[in-house]
Amino acid sequence: MPNTYTAFGLTIASSIELPPLRKSPVTTIDVTIEYGKVSRDGLEQPEVVKPFSQTAANELWLHIPEVAWFYVSHGNRIVIDAEADSDLQTIRLFLLGSCLGAILHQRNRLVIHGNAIRFGDECVIFAGNSGNGKSTLAAAFHQRGYEVLADDLAVVDEQLRVQPSYPQLKLWHDSAKKLNINTDQLKQIRHQINKYAYPIKEGFCTTPLPVRALYILNTHNEESFELEPIQGMAKFNPLKSNTYRLGYLEGLGLKPNHLKQCAELANRIKLSRITRPDRDFQIEKLVEMIEHDLETTAPVA
Repeated sequence: MPNTYTAFGLTIASSIELPPLRKSPVTTIDVTIEYGKVSRDGLEQPEVVKPFSQTAANELWLHIPEVAWFYVSHGNRIVIDAEADSDLQTIRLFLLGSCLGAILHQRNRLVIHGNAIRFGDECVIFAGNSGNGKSTLAAAFHQRGYEVLADDLAVVDEQLRVQPSYPQLKLWHDSAKKLNINTDQLKQIRHQINKYAYPIKEGFCTTPLPVRALYILNTHNEESFELEPIQGMAKFNPLKSNTYRLGYLEGLGLKPNHLKQCAELANRIKLSRITRPDRDFQIEKLVEMIEHDLETTAPVA
């Protein structure tokens, strides 16, 4: 009998265990994950072909060398064809990232590459490139008593709410050290990568929440911290560029819908760009800056 979980507003039945996800009673299944045979040559009629992925309407073919081939289709099925020497931990990493990201795109969700925390009855998203501090910032807010809502994939539904992901953050060793988190008892998310799975044992939000604000995290080689509100139509491109696996959308035939989703969210939320020193994170200062901004500016009506 498959394991059943809940994440991103979906019930997932998986033939492999996915420990970060919350267990769910067997109800209507939205997504199945199973082992099977995946073509080594890719899709029959791909729209977009890249070195390790191919996309077509409702289909993604993905090859991660030394890990697995994956086939993701119709927003409801993931097939894993593992390589001989692959390890389950690495397979899970790509299942919960690229593969579920594709599932959510196929289900017409707006998937922001970011983390989310609860702020009152709403949520705040931290977006930005990998390494800019999204998970570190979410962990710092969690240490201050805020609930975590999402890590890496902030999935926005039709009601412009972020759906809960699963109670875990992924932290680099240096980031964990800054937050006084001991990594000795934590699992690496992938062998030979100094990044760890940090379980959220308490303080995980299980309720979908409307988006109040989104902060895009950047760095520069100066000593200053800068917070720049982004207004009007200028909000659109930052939302577009911070979409998770944006390159999937063209082949999936979802670009027009995605542009509409970005426009709808842009009209409803406060959006700002934060630039911090690249060599000195000063996480407490960053948290205080965001708290002050949220407490002193009104949400978008």
